[in-house]
Amino acid sequence: MDPATIFCPNLACPARGQVGQGNIGVHSRQYRRFICTQCRTTFAATKGTAFYRLRTPVETVTLVLTLLAHGCPLQAIVVAFGFDERTVAAWEGRAGRQGHAVQAHLVEEPRDLGQVQADEIRVKTQGGIVWMALAMIVRPRLWLAGEVSAQRDMALIQRRIERVRRCALPRPLLFCTDGLCSYVRAMRETLRDSVRTSAHGRPRLRPWRNICIAQVVKHYAQRRVVDVERRIVDGTPARVETLRRRSQGGGVMNTADIERLNATFRERLASLTRRGRALARRPLMLRHGMYLIGTVDNFCTPHASLAPAAGKTTPAMAAA
Repeated sequence: MDPATIFCPNLACPARGQVGQGNIGVHSRQYRRFICTQCRTTFAATKGTAFYRLRTPVETVTLVLTLLAHGCPLQAIVVAFGFDERTVAAWEGRAGRQGHAVQAHLVEEPRDLGQVQADEIRVKTQGGIVWMALAMIVRPRLWLAGEVSAQRDMALIQRRIERVRRCALPRPLLFCTDGLCSYVRAMRETLRDSVRTSAHGRPRLRPWRNICIAQVVKHYAQRRVVDVERRIVDGTPARVETLRRRSQGGGVMNTADIERLNATFRERLASLTRRGRALARRPLMLRHGMYLIGTVDNFCTPHASLAPAAGKTTPAMAAA
């Protein structure tokens, strides 16, 4: 128990969010509780994590989350450990919500993205078909955002691009996607800033400069790729090639990185298996699993480029 890496979670505390200020002390080592000298509030060491107020040992929950984050079906964990299926699903929901908070806190910060690739995964569930939309930075292979929807429509693409916008600075940016036409409209409508003037009414929206959009369309015959068509929707070929080389290096314009990320999600999330019996029942649980896998892939793998904030303990990191 290190008080120097913990901050007070009390919303009314004037020192909330401040680490290393000397206001946190150990209240009970037996029960693992801290105390804030500013507001005199005591709180558990697991406050704000997936382990908060759980009676099951932390080591056991960590082991279960580790198995879930690496592709073990929920039904197999139920048989092996003897837990109720609803209990394991609740733990996964806790981990997914905490992973979402970590993603929003550490990843959704304005930065120079360089090149972003986006794609969707068609997920078969027990009630039908849902779509999981993902987006990532090519370098350093950082997962940015994900959305789950029953339809692959404009609303899904719009929500995902808005999440990407929170992570982006208005600098030269290359979007590389497949041939879905909704991307072009969503990017043009989202990547804009309002120009404030003294006039009344809605302010004029100014698009970001140097935004390039490229599409990689694959043509199939008998379930095999027979041709790849590369289109430049916005931007000049020279500008697109410059941004691609800067973020990708050699080669040609492609969507290989996001396709590898899709394969990682299918490998580690049992409900994404193309043919299997561990299908998801609700899109909400699929969303929790997505954030659990995405957080583990971002922060707990050798390519992870972001370090966790001081004093932040996440179930996804603990599970890895």
